[in-house]
Amino acid sequence: MRENNNPQMPLVPPWGKHERARVLAELSAVLDTHPELNALAASDVREERKSTRGRKGMTGEQVLRIGFVYMMFELTYEELGFHVEDSAAIRKFSRIPFGKSVKVSTLKRNLKRLTAATWEAASLALVNTACEQGIEKGRMTRTDCTVVETNIHAPTDSSLMWDCVRVITRILNRVRERFPEENWQFHDHTRRAKRYAYRIDFPEKKGSRKKNREKLYPKLISTTEKVLEYGEHGLAILKNIAGVSLGDIAFLASTQAELREFVVSTKKVIDQTRRRVLGGEKVPASDKLVSIFETHTDIIIKKNRETLFGHKICLTGGKSSMILDVVIENGNPADSTMVARTIERQINIYGRPPRQASFDGGFASKDNLVLAKAAGVEDVAFHKKRGLEIDEMAKSPWVFRKLKKFRAGIEGCISTLKRAFKMGRATWRGDNSFKSYVWASIASFNAVILGRRLLAKA
Repeated sequence: MRENNNPQMPLVPPWGKHERARVLAELSAVLDTHPELNALAASDVREERKSTRGRKGMTGEQVLRIGFVYMMFELTYEELGFHVEDSAAIRKFSRIPFGKSVKVSTLKRNLKRLTAATWEAASLALVNTACEQGIEKGRMTRTDCTVVETNIHAPTDSSLMWDCVRVITRILNRVRERFPEENWQFHDHTRRAKRYAYRIDFPEKKGSRKKNREKLYPKLISTTEKVLEYGEHGLAILKNIAGVSLGDIAFLASTQAELREFVVSTKKVIDQTRRRVLGGEKVPASDKLVSIFETHTDIIIKKNRETLFGHKICLTGGKSSMILDVVIENGNPADSTMVARTIERQINIYGRPPRQASFDGGFASKDNLVLAKAAGVEDVAFHKKRGLEIDEMAKSPWVFRKLKKFRAGIEGCISTLKRAFKMGRATWRGDNSFKSYVWASIASFNAVILGRRLLAKA
C-alpha cells in the first residue's frame, strides 16, 4: 500500500551552499507545514494493488516534490531521471532514500496522475504561506490574459485527414495482428492519403495551388471516407469478439474506445472540409476541430496578430509577483467579461476584495468599473481608459499612474512562466492533463518566488 510520506529518511546528506539548493531547502520547509498536500497527491497516484509483494511505489509526497523539480528546472523526463539520481539536493528535496533509484517511466506515470485540483491546492498553500510571512498581502492585484498552446501541429484540412487515415489504419493493423482469425476487410491507404495531402500543401508549380485543391481534395476526402468505413466495420467486429482471456478483454475495451473516438473525429473532419473547401462556407471556430489528438483545443485569434491553438488563461498576480489565481477559459471569451469573476474569486480566496486592482486595456468598460467599485475595490486602473475619467477610477492621477505601471509587471511574469517554467506549450495530452500542466507551472513559479523571498529574509 502506498504511503503519504516517508516517516524517516536514512542517510540524509546536508543541503548544499548553491542558491538553488538553498531555495529548495526553504521550499521543503514550507511544504512540511502543509501535510494535506501529501494526502491529496497520494490519493491521485494511489492505485489498487493486486498483491502485497514488491515495492510499495512512490509516496504522494515524493511525486509532488518531483513535480516541482520537473517544472522549476525546466527538465525533460530523461533529465529529471538523471538529476533525481545524481543531485544530492534534489534527492533530499524529493525525499528519495539514499541508494534507491526511480525509473524514468515511473516518473512519467506518476507525474501525469497529479490532478489540477492538487496543483491548485499547492499553489494556494504557497500563497497563504507568503501572506503569513508578510511577503504577499493580496491588497494590490494585476490581471491579464495569455494563451497556452496545446502540443499539436499547425492544422490544415489536408493534414487532419491524413492524420485520420494513418491513425485508424494503425489501430486496425494492431487488432488484426492480435485477432487474425476475424474477418478484417480493409486496405492500407496511408501512402495514397499522404501523397494527396503533400501535393495539396506543397504544389509542384507556382500558381497551381487552387487547381490542386479542386482536383485533389475530392480524392483525399473519398480516401478518408473509405478508411472511415473500415473503422466503423472494425468497431462492429471488436464489439462481437467473444471467448477471450482477461488480458484480451482489457485490450478490446481500450482499443474500442480509442477507435470510436477517432471515428467520431474523422466524421467531423470530413464534414468541416466539405463545408469549407468544397462548399466555400466560412465555418465558425466553435464548429472546427483542429486536432484529432487534442480535441479540446480552442482557436484563439489575437487582434492584429497570429492565430493560436490552445486555451486562453486569465492570471491575477500580486505585489510579490506571485500568481494569486488562474482561470483556464473555454473558447475565446472577451476580456471585458472577466472582471466581476476575477474580483469574486479574490474575495473567496482572501475573504475580502483587493484594495487596488489594475487590468489590461481589454477589460475596460463603464460597467466593469461600476462592478469593481460595488465589490469594494477602492482604486481601479485600466491600461486603456476607453472613455473613462481618471477621477472615476482612482483617488488621484498619481495613484492611477502607479497602478498602470504596476499592471505592466504581469507581462514580465507571463514571459517568465513561458520561458522558464514551460508554460508556453503544454506537452501533456488530454484536457485534464492540460489543466494539470498549467497549474503545475503556476505552482512551481510561486514556489521559486516564495523560496527566494524567504531566503532573502533569512
